[in-house]
Amino acid sequence: MGIVLIDLVLGGDNAIVIGMACRNLPDKVRFKGIVLGTIGAVAFRGIATVAIVWLMTVNYVMLIGGVALIFIGCKLMIKEEGQSDVKAADSLLRAVITVVAADAIMGIDNILAVAGVAHGHPIMVVIGLCISVPIMVLGSTLVVKLMNRFGFIVYIGAAVILYTAGTMITDEPVTEAWFHEHMAIRWILIVAVTAGGLLFGYLYNKAKTKKGDS
Repeated sequence: MGIVLIDLVLGGDNAIVIGMACRNLPDKVRFKGIVLGTIGAVAFRGIATVAIVWLMTVNYVMLIGGVALIFIGCKLMIKEEGQSDVKAADSLLRAVITVVAADAIMGIDNILAVAGVAHGHPIMVVIGLCISVPIMVLGSTLVVKLMNRFGFIVYIGAAVILYTAGTMITDEPVTEAWFHEHMAIRWILIVAVTAGGLLFGYLYNKAKTKKGDS
């Protein structure tokens, strides 16, 4: 129950990632992308939970993950044109890979919490994650519907991802002590990453729209 509750409480940002990655898929394969992306993300998270004690002792893992998440967050904002010209299988594979990669990076807090609650019992981790899969699928489906109806929600989702990237960079164990001694600089960096990524995505989409109109 503890693992399931953690997955539900900390799984909101993961539902956003899944929804954003799958929103541009053709209607007939979108639900398949959500399901496969969720299963892939949960499977990876289960494996990572078992290995997390060793992984988090490696320097610069958080820093590299944060930088990678900036690129993912910006990419998810970019509008894709010409969906009918894209093979469903190709776009589905890209969406699933994006979901797994982003969830693996963003899910570090989830993984750490689950590892603590499980007390070294991987079977309990697997059972808890399996129970939470249907809820993540339903949540991601709702996110897709909302984003298709209200375009600005895409930028809200991207802001969550970019904010997470900024906090991961400043919470890197090698530099964490320095950043926490200089909290103003820490928050300036987090805001710069979040606002800068959002501005890039907005300007890119605006330029792309102008180019399409001309």
